Amino acid sequence: MQDDIIFSVSVPATSANVGVGYDCLGLAFNLRAHFTFREADELEIDGCPSRFQNDDNLVWQAYCTACDKLGDEPTPKHITIDSPIPFSGGLGSSSTCVIAGVACALQESHSGWDPERALDLACRIEGHPDNVAPAIYGGLTSSFVEGGHTVCSRIKIARGFSFVAIAPPYSVQTEDARLAMPSEVPIETTVWQMGRVVAVTNALATGNAGLLSTACVDKLHEPYRKKLIPDYDALREAARMARASAFVISGSGAAMIAICESPIVAQAVMNNARDVRDDLWIQILEPSLAGTSITCDDNTIHHNTFDEI
Repeated sequence: MQDDIIFSVSVPATSANVGVGYDCLGLAFNLRAHFTFREADELEIDGCPSRFQNDDNLVWQAYCTACDKLGDEPTPKHITIDSPIPFSGGLGSSSTCVIAGVACALQESHSGWDPERALDLACRIEGHPDNVAPAIYGGLTSSFVEGGHTVCSRIKIARGFSFVAIAPPYSVQTEDARLAMPSEVPIETTVWQMGRVVAVTNALATGNAGLLSTACVDKLHEPYRKKLIPDYDALREAARMARASAFVISGSGAAMIAICESPIVAQAVMNNARDVRDDLWIQILEPSLAGTSITCDDNTIHHNTFDEI
């Protein structure tokens, strides 16, 4: 059996929507998943629960799909996954797997690693860019799809904000979160969201915690999705009592994010959240300007950081 390392891929955790930016805003964090790819005689996957160690694994599925789109033939791999990102949903664990698989396919193709092509391929698999865009490019991203191509704008977040990620010991299925959404919304709700998306983006870029607190109030998806998270109201109140600037559902849940203007406030949020229930996964995260990075077997490193874009 061949066991030479081809390359490894490192992908950051992400939070989609950032409250009011439904399906378009996303933010990368300094919590990273690592994937190692080796040639093998047959598919072998380790580092994840046994139910994912087969050809239904999302990394393998993304690799095969990307190979098909690129006109290449997938070859057996030994894939090792090392991810600290909770599987409960909301912090981009599935997007890290998709991007890792896409990166493997691109790296083996004639074109090699190409972040723009990776974004398009990942969006075809994921269905929307709000997680995969910041995971590839880092930072805060705003994305939309035009003519089958994903257009991504990147915004640098001001220093000082801390993000408390809270994942309860249960999950929300993405399909259930989608079904909870109304099929139509009033024009007043659309106007509400548009103004606040711009304001929240500006607040994060300039470090204006007061503006963030006023603007980061969603009417499009959180009023419906919070019903799927039993501890949402209690945790939101815990964050409010600790003076968090904003409290949002991360992606479709069940993870939630408290955005704080200082590490002191973030620690207070953590303490209050643990009083709500003691089996939460809680971590204080910082925004990451580094996106996906690939380290080849010759120690060549391909990576994307905000300053390079």
